[in-house]
Amino acid sequence: MNITEFAAYAGVSKAAVSRYFNGGYLSVEKRERIAAAVEATGYHPSIQAQMLRTRRARQVLVILPKLSSESCARMVEGISDVLDQNGYHLLLVNTANDSAKEIAALHLLQQNTVDGVILMATIFTPEHRTVLASLRLPVIILGQQYPGFCSVSHDDRGAARAATAHMLAKGRRSPGFLGVTMMDRAAGLDRRRGFEDALREAGIPLRPGRACVAAFNMESGYEQARTLLSREPGLDCLFCATDTIAIGALQYCRSQGIRVPDDLMLAAVGDSLAGRVAYVPLTSVQLHYRTAGRLAAWMLLDHLAHPHAAPDSRVLDFVLRPRASTGDSGEDKGFCTD
Repeated sequence: MNITEFAAYAGVSKAAVSRYFNGGYLSVEKRERIAAAVEATGYHPSIQAQMLRTRRARQVLVILPKLSSESCARMVEGISDVLDQNGYHLLLVNTANDSAKEIAALHLLQQNTVDGVILMATIFTPEHRTVLASLRLPVIILGQQYPGFCSVSHDDRGAARAATAHMLAKGRRSPGFLGVTMMDRAAGLDRRRGFEDALREAGIPLRPGRACVAAFNMESGYEQARTLLSREPGLDCLFCATDTIAIGALQYCRSQGIRVPDDLMLAAVGDSLAGRVAYVPLTSVQLHYRTAGRLAAWMLLDHLAHPHAAPDSRVLDFVLRPRASTGDSGEDKGFCTD
């Protein structure tokens, strides 16, 4: 079925069909008639024809580090919300936290038909800089800040500071830290700095031996908690860079009879569903992941409309969610999807 036949079936003009599929203005009546015709016939215009006419593929590539990550999933949902509303298709590449795969995906952009890319990179290398500089299409960095590029990120330093300060305000004076690689500026470096900020403000000396680096999974959280708590049994609170790491640490505590929060308080960043339903609900900092995804998508669309605009950078705030792992009794009201 071509566009002429489809327009006749829907009882509208070809121009109305074109506006419908390209995100243009239509009356509610015509939009509903075309939507019903699409449902009945399965009609969709040729992508190749659209590209020839508009010089747009109406496709956006999203490169993400971990398909199973709840935070990544929320950001992708936010991106999808905006792209769907504006007639764009979303393509995903999962790099499994492998920077070489990120580079390979960026190289592919020079050969494939997409209008722009949203990159959720965790570690930026010189190779990233070289490839990004060579691209001739808009790139939005999501979850990090990167000089010269539009970005949407979170106040990771402030989030870590707030979570740590909450435990110190309850009288804890022997804090430990389970972080991730400092090459990851947001989750690694900024959250470590936030932890240190809270210690300085409380007048507590920083002791490097009270910190370990974990991978982004529960198993590593468990193992690094064992390493840290075996070396420093006197710790009375523990900040973890992510909920996933904290849940691994929580399981280690359970296996060793370490009472949470009586013997050891735990707090983290991420406010995940798993953390909220853990056997001791986890105090965590909510970051606005879905909102970040929406903003990144709108930023990309705005950049497509105004390609010569200066790079924009947005940093989102956070909300501390105190729970039983820090001795708080507040109850959640529903599940966060932001």
